[in-house]
Amino acid sequence: MPRWKALPDELDPQVREFATQLRRLVDRSGLSVAALSDRTGYSRTSWERYLGGRLLAPKGAVVALAEVTGSNPVHLTTMWELAERAWSRSEQRHDMTMEAIRISQARAALGEFGAPPSASTTAAGTGAAAGAGTGGGGGAEAGSGSGGKAARRAAGAVAMPGIAGPAGVSPTIPPQPTAPDANRREGSGSRGPAAPRGGPAAPGGGKRRLTMFLAGIVGMVVVIAAVLFLTGNDDGGKKNQGAASASPSVGTGTGTDLPAGVKCAGAGCTGKDAEAMGCSGDLVTTAKTATVGATTLEVRYSRTCGAAWGRITGAARGDSVRITAGTTTERGDITATGDTIAYTPMVAVKDATGAKACATLASGRTGCTT
Repeated sequence: MPRWKALPDELDPQVREFATQLRRLVDRSGLSVAALSDRTGYSRTSWERYLGGRLLAPKGAVVALAEVTGSNPVHLTTMWELAERAWSRSEQRHDMTMEAIRISQARAALGEFGAPPSASTTAAGTGAAAGAGTGGGGGAEAGSGSGGKAARRAAGAVAMPGIAGPAGVSPTIPPQPTAPDANRREGSGSRGPAAPRGGPAAPGGGKRRLTMFLAGIVGMVVVIAAVLFLTGNDDGGKKNQGAASASPSVGTGTGTDLPAGVKCAGAGCTGKDAEAMGCSGDLVTTAKTATVGATTLEVRYSRTCGAAWGRITGAARGDSVRITAGTTTERGDITATGDTIAYTPMVAVKDATGAKACATLASGRTGCTT
């Protein structure tokens, strides 16, 4: 049965080569993972992740492995630098993919509300109702004001049969039109007197058309404004998210668009443990490294969580590490005999350049990352 499991298929070729080289060194030394953990100061779980290709080993672990196995640390750190660049590129591609998924989900969620109703449709219905009301009112006037054939002709209106008068008044049945009136209605195909061809349009029709035209313009403006509001909401969300990551006082860090297992982001991560919040593992990189005596000092950064924390390895009891971002500082100490690693709680940062880690050894020696 082989000692090592197969490396993940999606692993970058340079990272795969580096992990394979680490396995060769461990096999050549004859050390078990537990013995390797004891001699290097890195936990057994961490070495299983490093050798399994699930996590890129930090530079301090690589140097410690070279010392334990008697290998040349210069050659090994050169391979580590190439793997570090490849790992960072893979993380960037992963982040871009996750960002595209979040944007698609947000747009799909906003699309469920639908576009606002067009004002032109409402205006058209109002215009139609107004037209019907105007026609009905005209018929009622004609029916209620029937005082005789001569009066109707003088007013230039023809009463329409079947039109009821006002409420509570019996319908008025007008007398039959004369032959010239009947001929005009048959020839024009309308209920009212035919207007001469080429003559001016009815006064009410022009006003209604103008009203409907203006209502249509207003409706288009409303629709365009709604589209701009919905599409502009994505950019506003990105800006707000960036602001929340940059300042600990902005945002709650409880967004529902975080990857599975991640429990905080931005300001919501400040003062919390990176591993407990799901910000470590595949989501973290070593942004800065410095050496203080025999101790390795690192700034660990998770872009997904928008947070950074400090770590020291190869340390001893009494050593401490602190991380600073703006006015926020977190600290971690080694208090137990035999412990060689210490972490600080997280601080919210916009990017890794906003964090600085410093170590203070029990001997009094200090050092910081640049």
